[in-house]
Amino acid sequence: MMRTFLAILARDLRLSVRHGADTLAALLFFLVTASLFPLAIGPAPETLGRIAPGVVWVCALLAALLPLDRLFGADLEDGSLDLLLLSGLPAFGIAGAKAVAHWVATGVPLLLAAGPVAIMLRMPEDSVPVLLLGLLLGAPLLSLFGTMGAAIVLGARRGGVLLPLLILPLMTPVLIFGVGAADAAATGLSPRPNLLLLAAMLAAAIPLCPIAAGAALRASAE
Repeated sequence: MMRTFLAILARDLRLSVRHGADTLAALLFFLVTASLFPLAIGPAPETLGRIAPGVVWVCALLAALLPLDRLFGADLEDGSLDLLLLSGLPAFGIAGAKAVAHWVATGVPLLLAAGPVAIMLRMPEDSVPVLLLGLLLGAPLLSLFGTMGAAIVLGARRGGVLLPLLILPLMTPVLIFGVGAADAAATGLSPRPNLLLLAAMLAAAIPLCPIAAGAALRASAE
């Protein structure tokens, strides 16, 4: 079973490399959107530094949504989804492999780009490690919630419109705690409570989101 899981993960990673435009589009969207805020608000360092955690998190959240429409859609269109469901791996395992592939292909590049963007936005240097640690915990949550949402709207009419409406309310607590950790570090408070809440959400989402996504996949295949 683990061999099948790794095979599906490797397949999705190869496809993400082959269709690198999706990852590049998400990364460019993140960089360009974050770069607009200094132009709109002004170059005042104190203002930019205060809003920098929220800007980074919101831009990363929106950028992570871009590749989700094709997470299962491409497999449904070419019939690969039926073969995956017949591979012997439970549906929740397939969803878990998809979530890991999305995190590696999209979440990791966004995490690597978040540091330079935070510095560009004049975020205090002491808060940047806390911001990155929060994103390290939050990015897998974005992938897990996104995978679950993509499976639920699979095959639905206007699924691309329904997907953000379904996922964004679920991601709101992740956004609040991630920004709260960076803000606490910037004001001299301990970011530990917010980071622990993110870790607790991740621990709950790792088993629950693939199970929900797997149930949605089985329903869409019937």
